[in-house]
Amino acid sequence: MIGDWLDIGPTDQIAPGNARTLPVRGGEEIAVFHTMDNQFYALVNKCPHKQGPLSQGIVHGNVVTCPLHNWNISLKTGEALGDDEGCVPTIPLRVDAGRIYLLREAVVAKRAAVAKAA
Repeated sequence: MIGDWLDIGPTDQIAPGNARTLPVRGGEEIAVFHTMDNQFYALVNKCPHKQGPLSQGIVHGNVVTCPLHNWNISLKTGEALGDDEGCVPTIPLRVDAGRIYLLREAVVAKRAAVAKAA
């Protein structure tokens, strides 16, 4: 089972209410968010509006507000909220024994899709 998941580090590397980025060679940068209620989410680090860096946005509840134009993006679904339209790809994430894991095929699939489009 561990081979299906990429260990990206300890949970305490991301303070509640913050995010960290994970570069993906040949793919889209991933933002990993830690909410104030101790949940973790991972999204591609680009707002669907103008590709703003979501990792630099404000986390409130299970939402991140893009720092460029204040779009609100659901951390659970990647969907833009309110009147805004668009979606950010989500990356399956799990936490086990204080470590954060991303689903390997989701990260690799993102990299392969970007390479194919180039």
